[in-house]
Amino acid sequence: MFKPIEDVLKPKFDGKKVAIRGWVYRKRSQKKLIFLIIRDSSDIIQAVVKKGSKAWKAAQKITIESSCELKGTIKKDKRAPTGYELKVSDLKIIGLADTYPITRDKSAEFLRDVRHLWIRSRKITQILKVRSEVFKAIHDFYRKKDYTEFQSPIFTTCACEGGSTLFPVKGFGEKVYLSQSWQLYAEAGIQALEKIYTITPAFRAEKSRTIRHLAEYWTAEAEATWMHYKDMLKQEEELILHIVKHVLKTCKKELKELGRDIKELKKIRAPFKKITYKQAIKKLGKKWGHDLTDKEERKLAKEIGKPVFITHFPRKMKAFYMKSDPKDKKVVLAADLLLPGVGETIGGSERIADVKELLKSIKMFGLKKKDYQWYIDLRKYGTVPHSGYGLGIERLVMWLTGAEHIMDTIPFPRTITRVRP
Repeated sequence: MFKPIEDVLKPKFDGKKVAIRGWVYRKRSQKKLIFLIIRDSSDIIQAVVKKGSKAWKAAQKITIESSCELKGTIKKDKRAPTGYELKVSDLKIIGLADTYPITRDKSAEFLRDVRHLWIRSRKITQILKVRSEVFKAIHDFYRKKDYTEFQSPIFTTCACEGGSTLFPVKGFGEKVYLSQSWQLYAEAGIQALEKIYTITPAFRAEKSRTIRHLAEYWTAEAEATWMHYKDMLKQEEELILHIVKHVLKTCKKELKELGRDIKELKKIRAPFKKITYKQAIKKLGKKWGHDLTDKEERKLAKEIGKPVFITHFPRKMKAFYMKSDPKDKKVVLAADLLLPGVGETIGGSERIADVKELLKSIKMFGLKKKDYQWYIDLRKYGTVPHSGYGLGIERLVMWLTGAEHIMDTIPFPRTITRVRP
């Protein structure tokens, strides 16, 4: 019976005979010993083959990333990478690998060119495990709050974000785009289900070549009736705290291997600090109407040292559907949550519920009323106060793991210049 490597690293297996299978991650040869680091999805272990043993010939032949099955005895050894090593008695090569093209001196661009192979690295493997637990935590969070999972179309004729970053799709006989957000459709869904959420891919023809931008990315989005602006901010805090707590509980080993300082994550507490857009631009020495850059967002988050909301943005800087602050019509009831090292990770707002206010906003933004007629209808048939927000999953994973580039947080990254492999 083959066992996962993480199982045989437990003290109860010390001195016991076991069988494992996996891939050769590292190999080092001496005159009378061959050391193999074997990996599977759970962990790594050092395997030692002695000259003259039954496994010696296979150990000489085996190459990096060859798949294999091994039998032997587990021995505790502090010198081994994971504290135990396998004294190999039998080694069977399953798939002998060609010379592996990835070596320590390869550039980041090369590694992205061979992502189908680089995905096997310990770094990417650990990040993807954290990513998986983030998805689980998000589902758990909304299910516990009695939210209904809801799916919206990927093909859309409406732009709820800026039109300059839309991906057009041919073949429909009219202008159709890949979705950037479920939000307009979610506002229809809440009239039936009241509280809904989704985890979905989104697409943006993003020309920015920064460490935090992708053309295809995943978002967790939520929309709810009777949820006002302050309720929304509180729920966003609860969501982040829930995910952090879950990841600390389930991924401590992965975070440690990635070199992430978990003390910082443990210190996260609600309520998060809040500063207005006006206060933010004052800190940065900018004028009203200045659109915060990636660098400026990260600077603000770094100075504060923990999650921070920027609130009350200028009306014309945000989307047409966002509700104006009744106390100051120049700004909207919207907020971006910035995370240290990443910047904006969640964006949300209270939506316009009044049909007259919505029509006025559509006109002010220079949009065509006919393109949004179905959306306008939602205000004509039983409108209610409602709010929603979207979380960029890759940016959150970037923060949680300490990843240096957003491309490391998704299995196969897509940017405006990269669509392979």
